[in-house]
Amino acid sequence: MSQIDLAWGAGPSPGYEALAGRFRPLFARIAEGALRRELDHELPHEPIRWLKEARFGAVRVPREDGGHGASLPEFFNLLIELSEADSNVTQALRAHFGFAEDVLNVRAPAHRERWSARLAHGEIAGSAWTEIGDANIDGFSTRVSATGGGLVLNGAKYYTTGSLFADWIDVGATGPTGERISAFVRRSAEGVSVVDDWDGFGQILTASGTTTFTDVAVAADDILPDEDRFKYSAAFYQLVQLATLAGIGRAIAGDVATAVAGRTRTYTHAAAPRSSRDPQVLQVVGRIRGAAYCAGAIVLQAAASLQRAFDTRFAGDPAAEERANAVAELETAQAQTVVSNLILEAATVLFDALGASATKKPAGLDRHWRNARTLSSHNPRIYKDRIVGDFAVNGTLPPYQWRIGTPAAPTLEAGPEKGRTAVRAVT
Repeated sequence: MSQIDLAWGAGPSPGYEALAGRFRPLFARIAEGALRRELDHELPHEPIRWLKEARFGAVRVPREDGGHGASLPEFFNLLIELSEADSNVTQALRAHFGFAEDVLNVRAPAHRERWSARLAHGEIAGSAWTEIGDANIDGFSTRVSATGGGLVLNGAKYYTTGSLFADWIDVGATGPTGERISAFVRRSAEGVSVVDDWDGFGQILTASGTTTFTDVAVAADDILPDEDRFKYSAAFYQLVQLATLAGIGRAIAGDVATAVAGRTRTYTHAAAPRSSRDPQVLQVVGRIRGAAYCAGAIVLQAAASLQRAFDTRFAGDPAAEERANAVAELETAQAQTVVSNLILEAATVLFDALGASATKKPAGLDRHWRNARTLSSHNPRIYKDRIVGDFAVNGTLPPYQWRIGTPAAPTLEAGPEKGRTAVRAVT
């Protein structure tokens, strides 16, 4: 059935249904095992392999380069559908999608051609950027150094989401002369160790744990200056999470509707002899579905702003590109607290439509709140309303720099003249 038939609204383009039709049987297959994987702590190696075989990781790569040629609104709508099936899978691939977006934006033709071919072949990338403990917010202790035998990478990272499933790892590092760089290494390379030690209560199957690099050989043409990365990256990574939340909302709506339809037990003080006919219960179900609908619509509206930012990349107008990137960041920031509030509330009130048996662990309904709460804790929501308000009142453009760590010295709040460095934001 189409999105329209399911009352989720029209897709973002006339060709969306044909594009989505290629992947929906696969999404359904992923959904079938989602609850079992959650209860058994079974990492989604198999679902990610299915997506690789379908070249879903190349969904944004142009058709002439072997990909599916999806626009950004089409891509984010697909992520909503995938997240409805299993939000762990989307989150595990978040870094890959950001890496693929970067490939589309890079100005070096040789780099773009090399990586487009790898993506079209089905290869995927993980991420290793965040450092924990007393890591400096302004740089990386992970380094690429020159030796007699070439370049080597040494360091340790955490929140390396998806790297356990990946063919490549995109590593934020300090270069041989102190510059900030991205280094790309094979996950299977000697000296690379990926450990699933993520101990969060949500998104538990994303392998968002520790990766260490010990004298890992790095090819010179697999290093890219950090400032060359795509400028709407912060908005992009955030919108992946919002699309994931919207998909969780649809999963909640589906699960609660199924549970209510099959429920035979009731209460003496209920408004009907069956929950499926109880107007108060139906009101809760409708409220949840409305939240999921609105979340999806908001994601697609913000996705259009990212498409505009992408379209300015090679237009030769730096001022227009800067403005489009700032607007994309603002629109995504405006969406963040609203979408997360909608889905967190839906993940809570679903239990109001069901009995105490819904809290039993085998039902797995708690995973929706845990996953939504974990996603909503990235890139703290409390800052986004302030950033949007500062723009509305003072015209202050949003900061793009999303690093986390220990400041070297007290710093002033980033204003229009600060924080405009478009660096990677993948925590």
